[in-house]
Amino acid sequence: MTQDQINIKTPEFVSLNFRLAGLGSRAAAMIIDQVILTFANIAIILLVVFTTSADMWQMMEYGWMVAIMIIALFAVNWGYFFVGEYFFNGKTVGKNIIGIRVIQENGHSITLLSAIIRNLLRIVDMLPTSYFLGIILVFLHSKHKRLGDMAAGTIVVHERKAKRQKKTPLEKEIEERGLNKDTISIGAMAYNSLGTKEFNLLKTYSYKLVELRDSSKYQLTREMAAILLPKVGLDIGAKTERELENTLLVLYLKMKEDWEFEL
Repeated sequence: MTQDQINIKTPEFVSLNFRLAGLGSRAAAMIIDQVILTFANIAIILLVVFTTSADMWQMMEYGWMVAIMIIALFAVNWGYFFVGEYFFNGKTVGKNIIGIRVIQENGHSITLLSAIIRNLLRIVDMLPTSYFLGIILVFLHSKHKRLGDMAAGTIVVHERKAKRQKKTPLEKEIEERGLNKDTISIGAMAYNSLGTKEFNLLKTYSYKLVELRDSSKYQLTREMAAILLPKVGLDIGAKTERELENTLLVLYLKMKEDWEFEL
């Protein structure tokens, strides 16, 4: 295992290997994000200047207008990273382009609290200018962590690109059913509550689904649906067996993108 490789034992006793994102890849992602934020900040300033009437400027003290603008800029700059990392599987636009993402040290998706802490401390990592402190810490830390990562218990890793192989029976089945990961919408908070244990259950179920006969398939599908669907806020209700199968397969596709690692 190279210096930039890390082996994680999950709470479910599964061993995962990741390649840590170093200073270069993190800096490249940050440059992309900062370009986006620069345009967003300019747009906010111009919006405030050109939509605020002269009467409004006269009614409010100059200091108050500046304060409002600063708050708006902070909300956009902090919110950009928070929303990307929590709601989009640990990836801002820059991270997605470079192929890296933020995860918890235990291998799980970043939690709400960790996303808040990590990005609040971004202000400190920026000191004294241009992320100087953060750059030094990422360079020196054995796991390439800045202060925000240390406090939040997170790491930044490279995503695995799946190798092109001959389609498996499961992939053919999913294609024939016309399913993809966006077929069903699941809230970010509910989705982030799932972990390695749930993914392994879904993976085992999905591969068995194409091998089992109808009677065994029905029983297994009902059992899996009763365990997993309530966790993501999906009601079993009066769904047919086929609908439950499709729902579980779509959930598998969603989780596969984040949890399918080479062990």
